[in-house]
Amino acid sequence: MTTEELTIQQKLIHIQSELKVPKNNFSEYGGYNFRNAEDILKAVKKHNLEHGLLLTLTDVPLFIEGRFYIRATATLTDGKESISIDAYAREAESKSKMDDSQLTGSASSYARKYALQGLYLVDDGIDSDSMNQDEEEPEKTEQEVFFEYFKHYANGVAELTNKPYEEIEANVLGVNTFARIEDVTPDMYAQVIGTVKAMGKRAELQLKERVAEETKAPKPETKKFTWGK
Repeated sequence: MTTEELTIQQKLIHIQSELKVPKNNFSEYGGYNFRNAEDILKAVKKHNLEHGLLLTLTDVPLFIEGRFYIRATATLTDGKESISIDAYAREAESKSKMDDSQLTGSASSYARKYALQGLYLVDDGIDSDSMNQDEEEPEKTEQEVFFEYFKHYANGVAELTNKPYEEIEANVLGVNTFARIEDVTPDMYAQVIGTVKAMGKRAELQLKERVAEETKAPKPETKKFTWGK
Protein backbone atom coordinates (compact mmCIF):
# COMPACT_ATOMS: atom_id res chain seq x y z
CA MET A 1 0.00 0.00 0.00
CA THR A 2 1.41 3.38 -1.02
CA THR A 3 1.48 6.47 1.18
CA GLU A 4 -1.34 8.00 -0.88
CA GLU A 5 -3.57 4.98 -0.16
CA LEU A 6 -3.18 5.20 3.60
CA THR A 7 -5.84 6.85 5.74
CA ILE A 8 -4.85 9.75 7.96
CA GLN A 9 -5.08 7.44 10.97
CA GLN A 10 -2.70 4.94 9.34
CA LYS A 11 -0.28 7.73 8.41
CA LEU A 12 -0.29 9.02 11.97
CA ILE A 13 0.36 5.52 13.31
CA HIS A 14 3.44 5.29 11.07
CA ILE A 15 4.71 8.67 12.28
CA GLN A 16 4.10 7.77 15.93
CA SER A 17 6.13 4.58 15.54
CA GLU A 18 9.03 6.30 13.75
CA LEU A 19 9.21 9.65 15.51
CA LYS A 20 12.09 10.33 17.87
CA VAL A 21 12.37 13.60 19.79
CA PRO A 22 15.50 13.62 21.96
CA LYS A 23 15.69 15.81 25.04
CA ASN A 24 18.38 18.21 23.88
CA ASN A 25 17.65 21.04 26.32
CA PHE A 26 19.43 21.01 29.68
CA SER A 27 18.18 22.48 32.95
CA GLU A 28 21.16 23.87 34.84
CA TYR A 29 19.39 24.09 38.20
CA GLY A 30 17.78 20.67 37.96
CA GLY A 31 20.54 18.78 36.21
CA TYR A 32 18.25 17.02 33.74
CA ASN A 33 17.41 17.11 30.02
CA PHE A 34 14.01 18.04 28.63
CA ARG A 35 12.22 18.74 25.34
CA ASN A 36 9.89 21.59 24.41
CA ALA A 37 7.26 22.25 21.74
CA GLU A 38 9.86 23.57 19.29
CA ASP A 39 11.81 20.29 19.50
CA ILE A 40 8.71 18.29 18.60
CA LEU A 41 7.81 20.62 15.72
CA LYS A 42 11.31 20.34 14.29
CA ALA A 43 11.24 16.54 14.48
CA VAL A 44 7.79 16.04 12.87
CA LYS A 45 8.23 18.31 9.84
CA LYS A 46 9.97 15.72 7.67
CA HIS A 47 7.47 13.03 8.66
CA ASN A 48 4.49 15.24 7.87
CA LEU A 49 6.04 16.16 4.52
CA GLU A 50 6.68 12.50 3.67
CA HIS A 51 3.05 11.59 4.35
CA GLY A 52 1.51 14.74 2.89
CA LEU A 53 0.06 15.98 6.16
CA LEU A 54 -0.47 19.52 7.38
CA LEU A 55 -0.03 20.36 11.07
CA THR A 56 -1.56 23.51 12.54
CA LEU A 57 -1.52 24.88 16.08
CA THR A 58 -4.13 27.23 17.51
CA ASP A 59 -4.60 28.84 20.92
CA VAL A 60 -7.80 29.93 22.64
CA PRO A 61 -7.80 31.87 25.95
CA LEU A 62 -10.39 30.71 28.49
CA PHE A 63 -11.51 32.25 31.78
CA ILE A 64 -12.46 29.51 34.26
CA GLU A 65 -13.28 30.11 37.93
CA GLY A 66 -11.37 33.38 38.06
CA ARG A 67 -8.23 32.12 36.30
CA PHE A 68 -7.02 32.41 32.72
CA TYR A 69 -6.20 29.25 30.79
CA ILE A 70 -4.81 28.66 27.32
CA ARG A 71 -6.30 25.81 25.30
CA ALA A 72 -3.90 24.74 22.58
CA THR A 73 -5.14 22.55 19.73
CA ALA A 74 -2.84 20.52 17.49
CA THR A 75 -4.62 19.54 14.25
CA LEU A 76 -3.28 17.16 11.62
CA THR A 77 -5.03 16.96 8.23
CA ASP A 78 -4.55 15.33 4.83
CA GLY A 79 -6.97 17.75 3.19
CA LYS A 80 -9.94 15.43 3.63
CA GLU A 81 -9.86 14.21 7.22
CA SER A 82 -8.33 15.67 10.33
CA ILE A 83 -7.31 14.64 13.85
CA SER A 84 -7.16 17.16 16.70
CA ILE A 85 -5.82 17.01 20.25
CA ASP A 86 -6.40 19.68 22.93
CA ALA A 87 -4.22 20.53 25.93
CA TYR A 88 -4.55 23.20 28.61
CA ALA A 89 -2.16 25.35 30.62
CA ARG A 90 -3.03 27.94 33.27
CA GLU A 91 -1.48 31.38 33.38
CA ALA A 92 0.35 32.19 36.61
CA GLU A 93 -1.66 34.12 39.16
CA SER A 94 1.24 36.47 39.89
CA LYS A 95 2.92 38.35 37.08
CA SER A 96 6.44 38.11 38.54
CA LYS A 97 8.77 40.05 36.22
CA MET A 98 6.88 39.21 33.03
CA ASP A 99 4.35 41.31 31.21
CA ASP A 100 0.95 39.97 30.12
CA SER A 101 2.16 38.80 26.72
CA GLN A 102 5.00 36.81 28.28
CA LEU A 103 2.62 35.15 30.74
CA THR A 104 0.31 34.12 27.92
CA GLY A 105 3.24 32.99 25.77
CA SER A 106 4.61 30.80 28.54
CA ALA A 107 1.24 29.12 29.06
CA SER A 108 0.82 28.72 25.30
CA SER A 109 4.19 27.01 24.91
CA TYR A 110 3.35 24.51 27.64
CA ALA A 111 -0.13 23.80 26.30
CA ARG A 112 1.21 23.33 22.76
CA LYS A 113 3.90 20.95 23.97
CA TYR A 114 1.37 18.66 25.60
CA ALA A 115 -1.04 18.87 22.67
CA LEU A 116 1.77 17.78 20.34
CA GLN A 117 2.86 15.03 22.71
CA GLY A 118 -0.70 13.75 22.80
CA LEU A 119 -1.08 13.84 19.02
CA TYR A 120 2.22 12.12 18.24
CA LEU A 121 2.38 9.96 21.39
CA VAL A 122 5.66 11.48 22.49
CA ASP A 123 6.39 10.00 25.90
CA ASP A 124 7.37 12.60 28.50
CA GLY A 125 9.04 9.94 30.63
CA ILE A 126 12.45 8.31 30.33
CA ASP A 127 13.87 8.11 26.81
CA SER A 128 13.75 4.60 25.37
CA ASP A 129 17.45 4.56 24.51
CA SER A 130 18.44 5.33 28.10
CA MET A 131 15.85 3.25 29.93
CA ASN A 132 16.99 0.51 32.25
CA GLN A 133 14.90 -2.54 31.34
CA ASP A 134 14.75 -3.56 34.98
CA GLU A 135 13.45 -0.18 36.12
CA GLU A 136 10.29 1.38 34.72
CA GLU A 137 9.86 4.21 37.18
CA PRO A 138 8.52 7.22 35.24
CA GLU A 139 10.58 10.38 35.05
CA LYS A 140 9.41 13.27 37.19
CA THR A 141 7.92 16.31 35.53
CA GLU A 142 9.85 19.57 35.34
CA GLN A 143 7.57 21.08 37.99
CA GLU A 144 8.07 18.14 40.37
CA VAL A 145 11.84 18.46 40.03
CA PHE A 146 11.58 22.20 40.69
CA PHE A 147 9.53 21.60 43.85
CA GLU A 148 12.09 19.09 45.15
CA TYR A 149 15.08 21.36 44.54
CA PHE A 150 13.29 24.36 46.02
CA LYS A 151 12.34 22.51 49.20
CA HIS A 152 15.85 21.08 49.53
CA TYR A 153 17.51 24.50 49.39
CA ALA A 154 14.79 26.27 51.39
CA ASN A 155 15.08 23.68 54.18
CA GLY A 156 18.83 24.28 54.21
CA VAL A 157 18.29 28.02 54.66
CA ALA A 158 15.76 27.34 57.41
CA GLU A 159 18.31 25.24 59.31
CA LEU A 160 21.06 27.84 58.91
CA THR A 161 18.85 30.73 60.05
CA ASN A 162 16.79 28.79 62.62
CA LYS A 163 13.62 30.05 60.95
CA PRO A 164 10.55 28.06 59.85
CA TYR A 165 10.50 26.71 56.29
CA GLU A 166 7.27 28.58 55.56
CA GLU A 167 8.96 31.91 56.25
CA ILE A 168 11.85 31.10 53.92
CA GLU A 169 9.47 30.02 51.16
CA ALA A 170 7.39 33.17 51.52
CA ASN A 171 10.49 35.39 51.42
CA VAL A 172 11.91 33.76 48.30
CA LEU A 173 8.58 33.83 46.47
CA GLY A 174 7.98 37.41 47.56
CA VAL A 175 11.29 38.54 46.09
CA ASN A 176 10.18 37.07 42.78
CA THR A 177 6.62 38.44 43.19
CA PHE A 178 4.88 35.08 43.43
CA ALA A 179 2.20 34.36 46.03
CA ARG A 180 2.44 30.54 45.92
CA ILE A 181 5.07 28.10 44.77
CA GLU A 182 2.49 26.58 42.42
CA ASP A 183 2.30 29.92 40.58
CA VAL A 184 5.97 29.92 39.58
CA THR A 185 6.15 29.65 35.80
CA PRO A 186 8.61 27.26 34.12
CA ASP A 187 10.74 30.05 32.70
CA MET A 188 11.20 31.41 36.24
CA TYR A 189 12.27 28.12 37.85
CA ALA A 190 15.99 28.82 37.49
CA GLN A 191 15.67 32.37 38.85
CA VAL A 192 13.69 31.27 41.92
CA ILE A 193 16.17 28.48 42.64
CA GLY A 194 18.98 31.01 42.23
CA THR A 195 17.31 33.28 44.77
CA VAL A 196 17.02 30.61 47.46
CA LYS A 197 20.58 29.39 46.82
CA ALA A 198 21.91 32.94 47.17
CA MET A 199 19.95 33.30 50.41
CA GLY A 200 21.55 30.09 51.66
CA LYS A 201 25.06 31.28 50.81
CA ARG A 202 24.49 34.54 52.71
CA ALA A 203 23.11 32.67 55.71
CA GLU A 204 26.08 30.30 55.70
CA LEU A 205 28.54 33.20 55.54
CA GLN A 206 26.78 35.02 58.39
CA LEU A 207 26.84 31.85 60.48
CA LYS A 208 30.57 31.40 59.93
CA GLU A 209 31.19 35.01 60.91
CA ARG A 210 29.19 34.59 64.12
CA VAL A 211 31.03 31.40 65.02
CA ALA A 212 34.38 33.04 64.33
CA GLU A 213 33.45 36.01 66.48
CA GLU A 214 32.26 33.84 69.36
CA THR A 215 35.33 31.62 69.32
CA LYS A 216 37.81 34.43 68.92
CA ALA A 217 40.36 34.25 71.74
CA PRO A 218 40.49 37.32 74.02
CA LYS A 219 43.51 39.55 73.55
CA PRO A 220 46.11 39.19 76.33
CA GLU A 221 46.44 42.16 78.62
CA THR A 222 49.53 44.27 78.12
CA LYS A 223 51.75 44.10 81.17
CA LYS A 224 52.90 47.36 82.60
CA PHE A 225 56.54 47.60 83.63
CA THR A 226 58.30 50.23 85.68
CA TRP A 227 61.69 50.66 84.21
CA GLY A 228 62.94 53.13 86.79
CA LYS A 229 65.30 55.93 86.09
